[in-house]
Amino acid sequence: MDLRLDGNTALVTASSSGLGFASAASLAAEGANVVVCGRTPDRLAEAEAALADEPGGALAVEADVTDPDDVAALVDATVEEFGGLDHVVTSAGGVPPGAFDDTTDEQWRGAFDTLVMSAVRTLRAARPHLTDSDAGTATCITSTSVREAIDGLVLSNAVRRTVIGLVKTVSREWAPDVRANAVLPGAHETARIEELVEAALERGEYDSYDEGVADWAGDIPLDRIGDPRELGDVVAFLSSERASFVNGAALPVDGGRLRS
Repeated sequence: MDLRLDGNTALVTASSSGLGFASAASLAAEGANVVVCGRTPDRLAEAEAALADEPGGALAVEADVTDPDDVAALVDATVEEFGGLDHVVTSAGGVPPGAFDDTTDEQWRGAFDTLVMSAVRTLRAARPHLTDSDAGTATCITSTSVREAIDGLVLSNAVRRTVIGLVKTVSREWAPDVRANAVLPGAHETARIEELVEAALERGEYDSYDEGVADWAGDIPLDRIGDPRELGDVVAFLSSERASFVNGAALPVDGGRLRS
């Protein structure tokens, strides 16, 4: 299916690796000019190089999405390089795992800034450009934890739900000029899964890393965790005119694990 993204420009936050990078790669493969960002120069350079052979152009910008000035400069750099902005995909690094009783006020504030305010600031800065576009979309990457709580992840369970409220709100306020949707990834083979499995290993919940990965796949009807590009392809579809009647949706990409 041709997603007709040739010549469009997409900004993907927190995209030097993981699901953000996978989304950028899928958009670039469909011909979109893609801007990736992150805080680590070496990783950014690797991401930009990995996208160099895709049909769309690629630009890497060092930015911390929890810094309002960095976010504004990121959007400005995108528009200056490619002459406009058609699609925004918000992603963010994971927040610390932990139970409610072990989570501090500082960690709650940090999680809100990382998961919520990064999206708020990105959407705010991008809004005028998305409205000017004939194809404006915003897609927020969250987690299946917004539907069903995951043990040991109180910050993700509680704070990410705010992003769904944000998406539902702007999907109405910005329509018909801009469509807004969310994707809810389940377990995918990223560094985040490695971090969570390693943390569980330290707590003595598993005897080996492989046992931990198998446990993550245990309740998935497809009997495996996902490839990041499978999530990226869904993001590219939602950004395209092929999804022109999809607005305000929160779409799980989890191999069928959610029962709700």
